[in-house]
Amino acid sequence: MTTLAALVSGTGWHVEDLLRAAGRLDVRLIPVPFPEVSAHVSLGATAGGVRAGDLELMRVDGVLVRMMPPGSLEQVVFRMDALHRVAAAGVPVLNPPRAVEAAVDKYLTLALLDAAGLPVPATWAGQSAAAALAAFDLLGGDVVVKPLFGSEGRGLVRVSDRELAWRTFHSLERLGAVLYLQRAIRHPGHDIRVFVLEGRVLAAMRRHAPPGEWRTNVALGGEAEAYDPSPEESCLAISAAAAVSAEAAGVDLVHDPDRGGPVVLEVNAVPGWRALARVSGVDVAAALLDSLRRRSRDR
Repeated sequence: MTTLAALVSGTGWHVEDLLRAAGRLDVRLIPVPFPEVSAHVSLGATAGGVRAGDLELMRVDGVLVRMMPPGSLEQVVFRMDALHRVAAAGVPVLNPPRAVEAAVDKYLTLALLDAAGLPVPATWAGQSAAAALAAFDLLGGDVVVKPLFGSEGRGLVRVSDRELAWRTFHSLERLGAVLYLQRAIRHPGHDIRVFVLEGRVLAAMRRHAPPGEWRTNVALGGEAEAYDPSPEESCLAISAAAAVSAEAAGVDLVHDPDRGGPVVLEVNAVPGWRALARVSGVDVAAALLDSLRRRSRDR
């Protein structure tokens, strides 16, 4: 029987869905919290290794990175170091550490997408409130301010008033945050989430913002429906996942009327699938585990 580990931040719907899918596939799945990860080098007579609790991660058949929980800079760097070490030992890791590193950082993601020639919103990032205010004007005086690390639309603020922009930027500067500004796109009240797995579109949905809200995230009350992406949208999503080296990714697209086509907003390398599975009927959890299981057999 194939033994897989899932690095998680706690028990919840996604962990339960993975366990359900594991039973269907006859896979032994062991969920382990990321904070339990430890490592050793030349510790007595034992070889170096990476553990999660009592589980030796370098001896399982594959590791699924389900979530990267919040932590200090040192904790996050150590977790990524551990993942790199597991991958270097030949254990399949989904997603690969380099993809998790890239996608967790919105600026790095956008830079990689832009370097690959993919359409992205005009964006500015920096550390100075004064420079951010100048960028606010350059971006047309209507921007979305995002945390550099974040998900589910939380922490996003749309700012279209210069006085409010001044206050927002100076508050973030005092907190020592990176200021990340993106030109607001006049989208039609919905966007598209495309789930890419192994270079193909597994499923997609269209998300509609709730009344009085511009964010479409289902976690914030958005409504989802099954969606059949166009060839252009599918190609763009697949290319975006490849640009950040993600084997599994949730790619967010929105149609920009100023460009006359879709642009890539974000690439999530630890995407959720609760709403997607519900509206599409696709067993995303089983697809992820089966992908990892097949990789383990090819070792």
